[in-house]
Amino acid sequence: MHDGFAFNHRYVKSNPLEVENATWMLTLYHLQVFNCFGKYFCLHFEAFQLGKAPVYIAFLRFMGEDTEAKNFKYSLEVGGNGRKLTWQGVPRSIRDSHRKVRESHDGLIIQRSMALFFSGSDRKELKLRLTGRIWKDQ
Repeated sequence: MHDGFAFNHRYVKSNPLEVENATWMLTLYHLQVFNCFGKYFCLHFEAFQLGKAPVYIAFLRFMGEDTEAKNFKYSLEVGGNGRKLTWQGVPRSIRDSHRKVRESHDGLIIQRSMALFFSGSDRKELKLRLTGRIWKDQ
């Protein structure tokens, strides 16, 4: 568990091509819990197929009701090789299933080719560093 407003997490997968196997999303399903402003948030990261394209999604969930979640905002950033992708949004309540959030594309979506580019030149291992920040909406 992390306290504070900023966080970072690293995701490593030795064979990123396994995302083509539909069961892979069950093996690359990570949750990280953060304590900010006396509330708990959960960072969600998983792989899935968007149409026929293998992608990853990361989003923040609030451990509480949707009405209270709207009091916060967050940003996520992933990058490498001089490039970066950034997402900013409102955390989704933990009461919404991860499937509902994923199907609405309400998070940072990273195509596998871009994730491998961010991971380094060999493109044989997924090594993503995800950074983020949580703040209260004014």
